[in-house]
Amino acid sequence: MASFVEKYQAWTPEQAGAAEELARRLESGEVDVVRFAFPDQHGILRGKTLVASEAIGALRGGVNMTTTLFAKDTSHMTVFPVFSAGGGFQFEGMQGAADFVLVADPSTFRILPWSPRSGWVLCDAYMTDGRPAPLATRSILRRALADLDELGLSLTAGLEVEFHVFRVEDPRMGLHDGSHPGQPGVPPEVSLLTHGYQYLTEQRYDASEELMELLRTTMQGLKLPVHSMEIEFGPSQFELTFGPMPGMLAADAMVLVRSAVKQVCQRHGYHATFMCRPRIPSVMSSGWHLHQSLCDKATGRNLFIPENEGEDLSELGRQYLAGLLAHASGAAPLSTPTINGYRRYRSFSLAPDRASWGRDNRGAMLRVLGGVGQAATRIENRVGEPTANPYLYMASQVFSGLDGIRRKLVPCPSADMPYEDATEPLPRSLPAALDALRRDEYLCEQLTPLFVNYYCHIKEAELSRFNLEVTEWEHREYFSLF
Repeated sequence: MASFVEKYQAWTPEQAGAAEELARRLESGEVDVVRFAFPDQHGILRGKTLVASEAIGALRGGVNMTTTLFAKDTSHMTVFPVFSAGGGFQFEGMQGAADFVLVADPSTFRILPWSPRSGWVLCDAYMTDGRPAPLATRSILRRALADLDELGLSLTAGLEVEFHVFRVEDPRMGLHDGSHPGQPGVPPEVSLLTHGYQYLTEQRYDASEELMELLRTTMQGLKLPVHSMEIEFGPSQFELTFGPMPGMLAADAMVLVRSAVKQVCQRHGYHATFMCRPRIPSVMSSGWHLHQSLCDKATGRNLFIPENEGEDLSELGRQYLAGLLAHASGAAPLSTPTINGYRRYRSFSLAPDRASWGRDNRGAMLRVLGGVGQAATRIENRVGEPTANPYLYMASQVFSGLDGIRRKLVPCPSADMPYEDATEPLPRSLPAALDALRRDEYLCEQLTPLFVNYYCHIKEAELSRFNLEVTEWEHREYFSLF
């Protein structure tokens, strides 16, 4: 009897070859368990852990999961009435908390450095009838990359990821700490590893070397192209940078980096967070800077390199740039998907507040780097927050850039003073960003109206919970005054 993978031809020949090698490794006793993981709608890894003997068969047979995992907001609450007839979870094959199937991508297999008897493999989500799950975000990026492929193009991306790491003083695991009415438990009490405002000083790095070495060895153990470990501007704020990778590999790397950093830090008494702006004194917001260029698929040549002195980008690169600018507002909820992320958009803060570009200008949304004869010529998008689902963020970039290429768009003039430029302001809140996405007919078409409505529903569920909370600011402002 044919396996799920064979029946529905879920693997490429390259993946099938990788699966043969992986099965041999599992049979050899190299690991005890394998974690089958998939990135959910938020870019959070979920999945099941199988003992190695069962994992061998699951490579081709798949692993069943409940479709309610697609129905959850960031509190892990199910926000669709999945058991209601007519008005519930209206996606074919998902009613009634039915199953979907995880199919391993054998080329992603790794042994986890912090759990050396554990294997890990990233998976794609399929419906039980063999269709790619319509809400699976890895599939959305794959579709965007396929559009590039049809034009003989490929995406190269590099990651710069900022985050905070604190020392855990009290994990807050008492019986009542998990009973917050908003569902997430009480956050741990933490202390700083560094004071802020000694950006890139060697003294601060040396004081944090234990953590930096932990992160370096973890990233290298995962075979990720880490370039640097850096002390960022704010208290207990750090950054990892990575070398260029093909588009899908870069997105896969981002979800693995976030998960790995949190896991290894927890094991060593730290709390790592990729939340954009934690509520700590003198905090600095964290961003995710996404470097991107297009290459000739056949030769690997960077097609953003200009040919003439005085040009910042090739004509193709300028068209791609113009597409990113044209859809910057519509793409905002994909690059900045949390309520908290919009607290980062502040003038003169090294974070963009409008859809502008500039030559090597860190105040602009799009920073153009390189030039004639420079193989690393690229566009750095500085708008993202580090919580963004990388498959959605990168898909929004590809779809936007392709629109610029197909319509031969011309970018606006560069912004030498990006915080005083007259270009379009970016949405300043999550509701405004969701409205902008809904108004962007092109992005809605590319992402599909089904997915956009689904995504907006989940985000609006988070907003509804947020709006029911009484903030400390409100209490301080009104409790004594009125």
